[in-house]
Amino acid sequence: MSGENAELLAKDGLPPLREVLRRHGIEARRQLGQNFLFDLNLTQKIARAAGKIDEGTVIEVGPGPGGLTRALMMEGARKVIAIERDARALPALAEVAARYPGRLEVVEGDALKVDAAKLGETPRRIVANLPYNVATPLLLNWLEQAEQFASLTLMFQKEVADRLTAQPRSKDYGRLSIVTQWRCTAKQLFDIPPRAFIPPPKVTSTVVQLIPHPQPLYPADPRDLEAVAEAGFGQRRKMLRQSLKTLPVEANALLDRANIRDTARAEELDIEEFCQLARAFGEMRRRGRSG
Repeated sequence: MSGENAELLAKDGLPPLREVLRRHGIEARRQLGQNFLFDLNLTQKIARAAGKIDEGTVIEVGPGPGGLTRALMMEGARKVIAIERDARALPALAEVAARYPGRLEVVEGDALKVDAAKLGETPRRIVANLPYNVATPLLLNWLEQAEQFASLTLMFQKEVADRLTAQPRSKDYGRLSIVTQWRCTAKQLFDIPPRAFIPPPKVTSTVVQLIPHPQPLYPADPRDLEAVAEAGFGQRRKMLRQSLKTLPVEANALLDRANIRDTARAEELDIEEFCQLARAFGEMRRRGRSG
């Protein structure tokens, strides 16, 4: 038994995670994007980073055998609602629920189909070691209702974390940077090396914290913002007058209406300028439909 697992057993009276996996016959499945985090010091570090979890509801996605879940409990989470689609993990999570009566609720299902903004009492905080294969779609879903959450403390592949927090004129700046920072303040907290996981992934992971703005930074329709960002970065080396030709409006007229120079490239525009583009795009589309 490793030192951290012995400590975990002593602290919460539950078996070490390796024993939980063995007893329940749980092995990480690649198709579910599973990489289990065993290190108690790291799971507790994530739980502490999530802020005031002794109030409202913590929503966890993909808890697996419950390593982070147990850390959240030990750090004082008032209520955790854990969404898990892998039925093999449910007995292990039931043991955690029995150890902490009334504090853990397990929802069996696909997190992409669960409306997290309606779970539990406010303030809601999402804390999760996200399955790599659905991390970005999940985030985009939550961003649509970002104001419903006090914070999102999430683990991503480092390359995704770099995109979330990237600034203009950097190689990682793109559509995901814009739609995330339009709705939230994004900050990288710390990295987690592959060796901390079972099985070890091929990449470093990074914990990111997102604090939603009370409202988006600048007015724009989210679908229009997504559209102009996707078009602009679809050919990021080209000037916008060329890359925006994939949109159903005339590119030069769009740039002129948005007061953006036609020689600019997508990576040079900040979020406010992308919102100007999005508003102009929406106006031109509506005008086109009305004849």
